[in-house]
Amino acid sequence: MNLINRVAIVGGSHGNELIGVFLVKKFQKNVNLIIRSSFQTLSVLGNLKAIQENKRYIDKDLNRCFHAYGLQDNSPSTYEDLRAKEIHQILHPNNQTGVDAIIDLHTTTSNMGISIILSNQHPFLLNLGAYLSTINPLVKICVHEQPKFSGFLRSICNFGIVVEVGAVPQGVLHAELFQQTEQVVYAILDYFQASNQGKTPKTSNILTAYQSINIVDYPRNEVGEIAAMIHPQLQYQDYQPLHPGEPMFVTFNGENIIYKGESTVYPIFINEAAYYEKGIAMHFTQKQEIHL
Repeated sequence: MNLINRVAIVGGSHGNELIGVFLVKKFQKNVNLIIRSSFQTLSVLGNLKAIQENKRYIDKDLNRCFHAYGLQDNSPSTYEDLRAKEIHQILHPNNQTGVDAIIDLHTTTSNMGISIILSNQHPFLLNLGAYLSTINPLVKICVHEQPKFSGFLRSICNFGIVVEVGAVPQGVLHAELFQQTEQVVYAILDYFQASNQGKTPKTSNILTAYQSINIVDYPRNEVGEIAAMIHPQLQYQDYQPLHPGEPMFVTFNGENIIYKGESTVYPIFINEAAYYEKGIAMHFTQKQEIHL
């Protein structure tokens, strides 16, 4: 029996992340690009109103609206809550088999390169990560485990995969990253096809992965205003080691604020523009060697 029967490719969960928007539009016009014989592939635009207005969202972040309680609400209070219910209905129609995997396309203002974020450590996803990093050594694999229906789009299926590329400004298309994202999507679909046919590609037995461990906010003053910036030595250094005693932030008066942890961490999403409102300066990860 196939592990993958239905796949959804979603772009524009955030309306100003244009690579995903225009890739999905391309797939919708050229469906043969994403057709594979052993499973069905859907291509879906996420936040339609935000895409039209080139905004991240209208009322709230759509990619935090896929909670079980919200999807069961018969009177959603915001546009994104309503759209989340509509997307869930598309991906999991009543009395029909829902999607097994979601490929959620995003961009970031952080220097993340080509990043694949896996929703859990299922062996199928870990082997997919190993395959993608084998065919393209520039690909970084992250694991940010999310319980089912925890709010993120990727949490409403068994195999959630985020393709996160950057650095690219919000509301801007970037040709090279567009092409790289497109090739990653095809590689994921090809992997699903090979797996369904019992021809899973051989990869390294060891996967280098970055496991999310916690988030860090900016230093703030007594009224909650940001009191320091990302230190110049840390800016653009996503996936690079941050050792205890090294600078993380610098105040507006030029005073360094150092990392006081006990172990080396690997920050990602450093200074992501969309995360200022969420109180996130960066995510800390641990670098792991996972034996497959």
